[in-house]
Amino acid sequence: MPPQPPALRSGSLRDETAFPFAGECSRLANILDLKQLRTAGVTAVGNEVSARLKDFARVATARVDDAAEAIGRIFCPHDLTPVDHSERDFSAHHNCAGFDGFSINYVAYGGSVAINPGCLDRFFLLQIPLCGSASVRTAARELTTGPRHIASLLSPTIPTEMTWRDDCAQLILLLDRKLVEHRAAALGGVAVRPIEFDPAVELSGPLGQALSARIEQLVTTAEQLGTRKTLSAVASADWRESFLNVLLDGQRHSLSSAIDVFNGRTEAQPAALKRVRAYLETRATEPLDLAELAEIAGTGIRALQLGFRRHFGTTVSEMLLDIRLAHLNARLKTARPGERIVDIAFDLGFTHLSRMASAYRAKFGESPKATLQRLS
Repeated sequence: MPPQPPALRSGSLRDETAFPFAGECSRLANILDLKQLRTAGVTAVGNEVSARLKDFARVATARVDDAAEAIGRIFCPHDLTPVDHSERDFSAHHNCAGFDGFSINYVAYGGSVAINPGCLDRFFLLQIPLCGSASVRTAARELTTGPRHIASLLSPTIPTEMTWRDDCAQLILLLDRKLVEHRAAALGGVAVRPIEFDPAVELSGPLGQALSARIEQLVTTAEQLGTRKTLSAVASADWRESFLNVLLDGQRHSLSSAIDVFNGRTEAQPAALKRVRAYLETRATEPLDLAELAEIAGTGIRALQLGFRRHFGTTVSEMLLDIRLAHLNARLKTARPGERIVDIAFDLGFTHLSRMASAYRAKFGESPKATLQRLS
């Protein structure tokens, strides 16, 4: 059994400090009378799956314009058009449980609809189909999603068009854009910048299974707690961190290579390693540490270590020692009368004289004293 998630705050979206898009939801009552729609017989679309998050209902309507306006207030403005003669069958439901920086949503459309949100701008959307199918077209890719097959991951800077078909219903995880971009930058050791994901998530693969399980746990727990429970700051952070880590580590995106290098899953490139070696040669007498050298290389410490072993056949510390020994040999060969080996060694950064002498003998075949006496 996987570990159970922390308790959730499944509270009202009226708390705008807890969820930046929450305020729009409190204004939906001016647009839709949910109670009237329910009593009129507007229910969850399709027979293959029951509606989720029923206590968190935000939109329930059979009118296209009302659906586009109301759901647009929660997500972002978008064009919504029934296709394939589906206008008579049209219905829209949106249930939304919001948390600090993310929300979980159930969205369902009756019939088939074309959705054109353009760029999402403020958030990322992971859409996991429960029934029906959806055609998703981004600037660089087209895919068809379906239950237990493919989910879609939409990035805020990529224009997107979708067509939901056959009474499609999806669970949708919304993640605040700033959270994702700041976490990716920290993991990759780079400045904050836009992140763009591969939009196709294989639900049969390890990542898809992990995401599906986490989202199902989140939905189920929210349903059990209802709308009056609260989620502590620590519990909310645990959920947020879980989704950020799984997505940024498991799904390819525009900073994946930088994260791999920075965290040592991929070694540093030869040009970066040569830059560090040159720095060592010019600063060999100065105090240096691996974090400083990794910053010079533009990579992580582990990637730097892997690269040195692969390309130079040695470690960073062994190379630094070799450079200092070469400097010591040159200084001994040009020493002035009266200069002491200990003074020269300390100037070059050696702190353990016996180890220095042993390494010098291994490299040059004689002791430092023998070199000094032979050339004096």
